Amino acid sequence: MEKIQITINHIPVEVEKGTRVIEAARLAHIDIPHLCYCPDQAVKAHCRMCVVEVTGYRKLLAACSTVVWEGMEVFTNTQKVQQVQTGILEMILANHNQNCLYCSRNRNCVLQTLRSRLNTHRLRLPKIVEKTPVQDTGSGLLRDFSKCIRCGRCVGACAEQQGVRALTYAGRSSGYTITTAYHLPFDQTDCILCDQCSKACPVASILIKDDTQKVLDAIQDPAKHVVVQVAPAVRNVLGEEFGIPEESAVLGKMVTALRMMGFGKVFDTGFSADMAVLETSAELLDRLHGGGPLPMITSCSSGWVNYMQKHHPDLLSHLSTAKSPQQIFGALAKTYYSRQAGIPPEDIVTVSIMPCAAKKFEAARPEMEHGGMRDVDIVLTARELLKLIRFEGLEFAELPADHFDSPLGTDSVGAIWGTHGGVIEAVLHAAAETAGHPLPEEIQFAPAPGSEGVREAEIPLGSRSIRAAVAPDLRTAEALLQPVRDGVSRYDLIEVMACPGGCRGKLGQPSFTPGCANALRQDARYSLDDAPAMRSPWENPEVKEIYAAFFEAPLSEPARRLLHIRHLPKQKACSGNT
Repeated sequence: MEKIQITINHIPVEVEKGTRVIEAARLAHIDIPHLCYCPDQAVKAHCRMCVVEVTGYRKLLAACSTVVWEGMEVFTNTQKVQQVQTGILEMILANHNQNCLYCSRNRNCVLQTLRSRLNTHRLRLPKIVEKTPVQDTGSGLLRDFSKCIRCGRCVGACAEQQGVRALTYAGRSSGYTITTAYHLPFDQTDCILCDQCSKACPVASILIKDDTQKVLDAIQDPAKHVVVQVAPAVRNVLGEEFGIPEESAVLGKMVTALRMMGFGKVFDTGFSADMAVLETSAELLDRLHGGGPLPMITSCSSGWVNYMQKHHPDLLSHLSTAKSPQQIFGALAKTYYSRQAGIPPEDIVTVSIMPCAAKKFEAARPEMEHGGMRDVDIVLTARELLKLIRFEGLEFAELPADHFDSPLGTDSVGAIWGTHGGVIEAVLHAAAETAGHPLPEEIQFAPAPGSEGVREAEIPLGSRSIRAAVAPDLRTAEALLQPVRDGVSRYDLIEVMACPGGCRGKLGQPSFTPGCANALRQDARYSLDDAPAMRSPWENPEVKEIYAAFFEAPLSEPARRLLHIRHLPKQKACSGNT
């Protein structure tokens, strides 16, 4: 790649040809103020906060959209630049609901940070913001239009990253806004509730519904026995937030914190991930012998299931019927655990702590209940767990370590389950072991020819083999679905998750900077999985016990009744793609 020489604030910088000024500045350790710019998205140049002065140009240039050239002289800190940036910020603030003390993004807001950085403590312009009620979108997400700064990050995340296009621009001039088609609630549009828009939003215009008070009320109710399950990806979030690098230390402290909050039992979602692996692998073997259509497509990602229900209802029979680990745990808590503990199921409140706000919607699905009771009563995200820890005044880093409770607290595959490719790896191992053909410890995936981003593997299974594919995102998954529809897919098993990087990169995580934290969380999956006590769900004694005492075997009648569901199409009022 050709290199060129430029200067930024008189600092010589060597960059690759084609680099934009905002990225070149970072090489000189200079962060240019910006709002609409996001490295994971196409350049928008909406906000103009990133203007810089360039020698030879009378007008200021946007650093996000200007490509460097040989000998370019850039200045990011001149008086002219600072005055323009301050003026732009003041105009944005004049049309922004500044109830910062009551805002969920207080002290974690890009706009708030810029206001402090640019020393804009007094607003000289009259406020023109129209304070509107927070809109419940009919899902786990809320919209506050009075907070929207119209940066377009949410539109980019939905269209470019997910390929859904549920959000769009509407209106002109002062009526310019970001909304859904016909201003409908999210759940009536193409939206799949993956919550990547909330992750991309730099303020609090799109936020996750907060259910912490529901949990506190349940814990304080003496008639209720409140149990909690925690997804494996959540522990990485706590480690990042509190600066604890060792995941084992984070895990033990997290369990202690939850006990101190008043939860009756603290369980590991990794246990129900073991159950999900066995049910999914048994279903795969059944389909290979004529028990259902192939390829079978994984169904653990609630956002992905939503996508299939809305965008490809004709292919729903290809989805695995196995419930997600969250829902399997809820079903077990209200049946098996209820019987073991001698507590009536109506007195048990099941709480989930998940890396994903889409899990809130999944738990509320009509089919996610048994005997008139919900599998999971309340879902919190990692952000809400952090809120509870601070509400309780817990010094998390100083807490002693504790262990998950039994009988739903031991796992073998939980660490890899939330990582892209981890589901299919665990399912293939379990299927091969069940069929009497154990695989080597590691399955080698290779790039699929003709399908950019797709990885594939082929494993032997007696007289035949299983061909499997992993799609890295929804856009790539589209290329795998058309051959399925045409009946010419060369695969037996396909894994798709709604969010790039899997659960480790989900929105319920506290990081609000797209493209920064996912790689770290992806790596954390391997550190947790380096030396597990067990490599197979069948090595889990608690799993063996529950099948022997309650289910007999995967895909048995009670297992199908409690651990599997039928996926139904979803109706939507309109499509943002029309």
